[in-house]
Amino acid sequence: MLSNHLQNGIETAKLVWSRLPNAEDGDADEVGVSKKNDGSNVESLDYEVVENHAYREEQVVYGSNSNSNFDSDLYVCTGLAAVFINISVENFAGWKYSLTFSIIQKSYIAGFVVYILINLVLVFSSTYIITQFAPAAAGSGIPEIKGYLNGVDTHGILLFRTLIGKIFGSIGSVGGGLALGKEGPLVHTGACIASLLGQGGSTKYHLSSRWLQFFNSDRDRRDLVTCGCAAGVAAAFRAPVGGVLFALEEVTSWWRSQLMWRVFFTSAIVAVVVRAAMGWCKSGNCGHFGSGGFIIWDVSGGQEDYSFEELLPMAVIGVIGGLLGALFNQLTIYITYWRQNYLHKNGNRVKIIEVLLISLVTSIISFGLPLFRSCSPCPESDPDSGIDCPRPPGTYGNYVNFYCGKDKEYNDLATIFFNTQDDAIRNLFSAKTIHEFSAQSLLTFLVMFYTLAVVTFGAAVPAGQFVPGIMIGSTYGRLVGMFVVSFYKKLHIEEGTYALLGAASFLGGSMRMTVSLCVIMVEITNNLTLLPLIMLVLLISKAVGDAFNEGLYEEQARLKGIPLLESRPKNEMRKMKAKEACGNQKVVYFPRVVKVADVVSILKSNNHNGFPVIDSRSGETLVIGIMLRSHLLVLLQSKVDFQHNPLSSDSRGGSLPIRHNFNEFVKPASSKGISIHDIHLGPDDLEMYIDLAPFVNRSPYIVPEDMSLTKVYNLFRQLGLRHIFVVPRASRVVGMITRKDLLIEDNEDSATVELKSTSVRDQQHNKRPVVRNADAELPLLNGLLFQDHSSC
Repeated sequence: MLSNHLQNGIETAKLVWSRLPNAEDGDADEVGVSKKNDGSNVESLDYEVVENHAYREEQVVYGSNSNSNFDSDLYVCTGLAAVFINISVENFAGWKYSLTFSIIQKSYIAGFVVYILINLVLVFSSTYIITQFAPAAAGSGIPEIKGYLNGVDTHGILLFRTLIGKIFGSIGSVGGGLALGKEGPLVHTGACIASLLGQGGSTKYHLSSRWLQFFNSDRDRRDLVTCGCAAGVAAAFRAPVGGVLFALEEVTSWWRSQLMWRVFFTSAIVAVVVRAAMGWCKSGNCGHFGSGGFIIWDVSGGQEDYSFEELLPMAVIGVIGGLLGALFNQLTIYITYWRQNYLHKNGNRVKIIEVLLISLVTSIISFGLPLFRSCSPCPESDPDSGIDCPRPPGTYGNYVNFYCGKDKEYNDLATIFFNTQDDAIRNLFSAKTIHEFSAQSLLTFLVMFYTLAVVTFGAAVPAGQFVPGIMIGSTYGRLVGMFVVSFYKKLHIEEGTYALLGAASFLGGSMRMTVSLCVIMVEITNNLTLLPLIMLVLLISKAVGDAFNEGLYEEQARLKGIPLLESRPKNEMRKMKAKEACGNQKVVYFPRVVKVADVVSILKSNNHNGFPVIDSRSGETLVIGIMLRSHLLVLLQSKVDFQHNPLSSDSRGGSLPIRHNFNEFVKPASSKGISIHDIHLGPDDLEMYIDLAPFVNRSPYIVPEDMSLTKVYNLFRQLGLRHIFVVPRASRVVGMITRKDLLIEDNEDSATVELKSTSVRDQQHNKRPVVRNADAELPLLNGLLFQDHSSC
C-alpha cells in the first residue's frame, strides 16, 4: 500500500516536471528584466497632468474632492498581509523544527532527511509559483518600486498575480530556511495592494469594483504606491516612523507635505493593526506563532551607558560594515549578471534546479555544521532572567541542546544556525549572555551565512536582504564585542550592544540608508540610548561603502535595465545645452485634424509615446500641445471621434466635442495597455479623420534650446515629466509672473478669487472678455520644435 502511494507520488512529480517549459518553449527572461538591459521591458510614466478638455470636464464635475477616506482599505489589507505572511512562516518553521527535534531524539540521520525534505518542499513551492505564475515577484521588488516612483514602470510588477506570488512565495522561501528575509517582499506587497486598490482591483481575474476606482492617473498612483511602501516597512518592523522615512529616503523621488501626513497616517494604522494581531496571537490562536515573527528585538534591558574608550571599536564596526557591505554588493553584481546572461537563459527548469540546490546546501550546512561543534556547559541560571538552559525543543530561548551528550549542555552554533532567523537575531542581540557564543562559532557562522546570502540573493524566489544583513552584521558585531569585553574588563559592557551596532553598520554599508535605518533600528530595539552610536556607525559605514560602489538597490536596478534618474545630474551635463541632448532625430508631429490612416502608419513606424500637434491659423504654423500615444490608441479603438471631413470642429461652427470620460484614457498599472496591433480598422475607417484638439495637452513643459542640461535634468526629475519641448528663443514676452502673482486670496464670496498682483498687465485684465470656445484657445507657442523626448 505504501509503495503504491510512493509510486503515485513519483509519477505525479514526473508529470509536473514534464510540464515545465524548457529553454525552447519558455521565456528565458524574467518579467521586469530587459533582455539586453536596454529598457525594452520598461516604460516611462506620465506624472504630468494632461490638461485637455476631458480633464477639465472631470474637474468641473468632481472639483477637488479628497480621496483620503479610501486609504483605510490600504491600511487594513497591508497589515493583514503582513500578519498572514508572518503567521504562516512561523508556523511552517515551528512545525519543521518541532518535528525535526522530535525525530532526532531517536535518530539524527532520520531527522536530517526529514529536515531537508521539508525545506525542499517549501522552497520548491516558492520557486514554482515564481517561475510559472508570477515571474515579476522574484527578488525583493524594491528596485522595481523605486524605479516606479522615479517615473519608470516595469511591466508586471504591480499586477494581482505578482501580489499573490509575492505573498505565497515569501512564505515558502523564508519558511524553507533560505538565507533571505521577508521584509523587502513586504514593501513590494504593500505597493501592489496600494496599486490594485487604487485602480479598483484586477479586471483579468474578475476582482474589480467601480466604487474603488478613485486613483486613476499615474500621479495619483504614485502617491498611493508611496503609502504602500511605507505601510510595508511599518508592517515588517512595527516601525511607523521608520516606514515614513524609508519611503522618503530610499524609494520616492518626489515629495510634498500633503503626502507626508498621509504616509505617516498609513504607517501608524498599519502598525496598530499588526500590533492588535500580535495581541490576539499571544493567547495561542496562531499555532507556533507567539512572541516572535514581527521583527522586534527588545534590548532595552541591555547596556545603558558607554564610555569614551568604546568609541574606537564602535568606529571599527562601522568600517567593517562598509567594507563587507560594499563587497556584498559587488559579489551580487557579478552573480546577478551571470544569472541573467547565462544561467537563466536556459529556461525555468534551470531556475528551479538552482533554487533546489541552494536549499539543499543551506539545509546541509545549517544541520551538519553544528554536529561538528562540541557542546558547552550551561552557565549558572539566574531565576530572575527567565532564560532556561537548555531550552525545551521547539520553544523559544537562547540555548539549544543539539547533539549534546549531557542534559545541561548547549550547542552555541546550533543556537544561531539551526534556528529561525528571528530567534537567531534575538539570541545574538540578547543581553546578560556573555560568553554564550565562542569566537570560532561566530566566525564559522559569519563566513558560511555571508556566502549563502550572496549566492541566494537573485535566485528565482522572493528575497529580502534586511534580516540576512542584520544576521551578518550582528555576528561580527558580537565578535568585536567579545574582544572589547575581554580587553576593557568592564562589567557594564554587553556583547549584544555591539551586535546591534554591527547589524546597523552592515545595512548601512550595503543599502546606504542613514536616517530611515537609524530610526528603524531604534524602533525595533526599543533603546533610545543607543541612538548616537547607531548614527555614528551608519555614517562611517556609508562613507566607506560609497568609496567602492553604489547602494544595493541602485546596482540591482541598473542590472535590471531600470533607468533611474539620480538626485544629482552628472558633471558632464553642466557643459551641455538642451539642444545638444536632442540629437539629430527629426520630430514626428500630427496636424490638428489628421487622417486615421496617417495615425496608424506613424504609430506603427516608431515607438514614440508623445507627439506635438500643430495647427495652421492665418497662414502660420503653430504648436497647440502634445498628444500621447495611449490617448491616440483609445481614440482609434473607440472610433466614436471619427469624422468624414478634414474640418476642425470650431471651423464648422460647433464647440469642442467631449465623447469620452477621462478614466477611459487611464492605462492599468504595470500593464502594457493597448497596442496598435490589437486595433482592427476597416478600409472605410482608414479614410476618415480625427480632430485631436479636445484631447491635446495644451500646457506641456517647454525649455529654450540653449538652457543648461542640468536645469533640464532637475526640472524633468523633480516634476516627474515624460516629455519636454525644446524650442527656439521666444521673439516676445507676453508677461512675467512673480511670487505676488501666485498668492491667491479668498474674498467673502468663495466663488471669486482675486490675484494679489502689482504688475502693469492687471490694468488690462478686466478688459479682456472671458470666452470658453475653441477660438479663444491661444496656441502654445509660435516657434518650431527642435526635438521632443517622445521615445522615452
